[in-house]
Amino acid sequence: MDLCWHRRDLRVTDNRMLAGRNALPVFVLDEAVLEHAAPPRVAFMLDALESLREAYRERGGNLLIERGDPSAVVPTLAAEFGVDTVVWNHDYSGLARERDEAVRAALDERGINHEQYHDAVIHEPGSITTTDGDPYSVFTYFGKKWLDRDKPDPVSAPESVSDPDDPGGIPALSDLGFEAPEGSVPDAGPDAAENRLETFCDGPIRRYEEDRDYPSRGGTSRLSVDLKFGTVGIRRVYAATENAKAEAGSKEERGSVEEFQSQLAWREFYTQVLYYHPNVVTKNYKTYDGEIEWRTDEEGFDAWTEGKTGYPIVDAGMRQLREESWMHNRVRMLVAAFLTKDLLVDWREGYDWFRKHLVDHDTGNDTGGWQWAASTGTDAQPYFRIFNPMTQGERYDPDAEYIREYVPELREVDPKTIHAWHDLDDEARPDVGYPAPIVDHAIRREVAIETFERARGEE
Repeated sequence: MDLCWHRRDLRVTDNRMLAGRNALPVFVLDEAVLEHAAPPRVAFMLDALESLREAYRERGGNLLIERGDPSAVVPTLAAEFGVDTVVWNHDYSGLARERDEAVRAALDERGINHEQYHDAVIHEPGSITTTDGDPYSVFTYFGKKWLDRDKPDPVSAPESVSDPDDPGGIPALSDLGFEAPEGSVPDAGPDAAENRLETFCDGPIRRYEEDRDYPSRGGTSRLSVDLKFGTVGIRRVYAATENAKAEAGSKEERGSVEEFQSQLAWREFYTQVLYYHPNVVTKNYKTYDGEIEWRTDEEGFDAWTEGKTGYPIVDAGMRQLREESWMHNRVRMLVAAFLTKDLLVDWREGYDWFRKHLVDHDTGNDTGGWQWAASTGTDAQPYFRIFNPMTQGERYDPDAEYIREYVPELREVDPKTIHAWHDLDDEARPDVGYPAPIVDHAIRREVAIETFERARGEE
């Protein structure tokens, strides 16, 4: 019997640490991890644990729940149950790697065997490098190699599952010191994940390239939370996309499937960046000759968080985040660009807000996305290419369907008026309780460029 320590792999099938084993499955509620958590993610995690426990019960076993420091809990459980080996799947953030090293050291001290597997990614960090053996800092080359390489098939389920006498209870959110999430949280667990995957691959994936940037079309997979918590295996996801590509009826449909597959590659690219540069959580990846003169703008930041900037597409996104603990990817780019360029607020403040409110917060993806928008990251948006939030709204939400769904003040306002909101004076702007723009984008664009040029030593 092997002790199988779950973390971000809350499923029984297509889980490399479980494949073919006689498993004693364990989940440890780690206080150090919970310190960095937030209500939406903890709520989803607890629901996923309920689903995982039920899956083990269906196999005649149970999930053991413990709370405490894994470096103390895991070796103690291993000794208590007399297991042959302790196994777990790798995680890649700096905090996770420090935790895992502490567990390895504690197991070594007690002479307990242990094994680890790369499960959350298809191609592990360090397996795709430059000809010199260095990790890529540009996605294009990494992505091409990622797409060209053979992909492993989903792995088998465990042979058997132990049923401990006292498996422990799954706590309520309040027991862990968290209040209820402000927004809704999606259904959790492998069944819910499989439903999302099948729904996406049955249709939207074939229009993904065309629809993915339009938030009102529902063209994205919504699988980010499942990949974050491992309620679906990445090999299972890739296999489903390959089936969808094989069933595609045209070159365009196949191209759309491949575009989605490239997004899976982006996810692993950012995982690799985090693995080799764990300080990207707090430090700029790209260095400038001088410091970027970020502003302290409490009023602007508050308006941004509340969805009251007077830029409709930005506000729709920020309100969607509050309502659903999730935001459409194109809009994530726009709200991040607005905060870091129009308001010149440090990307770390935006990252921290997302960390507290996103149910699918993933350290690698989110630091990558924020540093991309802030022009401080690897393969980032050039500092002089600054999204215009009004033209972006008009292009990707032309009928203002998305905007009017999340900004109720504008539901009776004509789309042309919504997209011209920044150009209207106070008399022409309808009095519907929605604010005028808090900044002039054209002016702030020039200020941002000048600020970054000073940081580059060009002034």
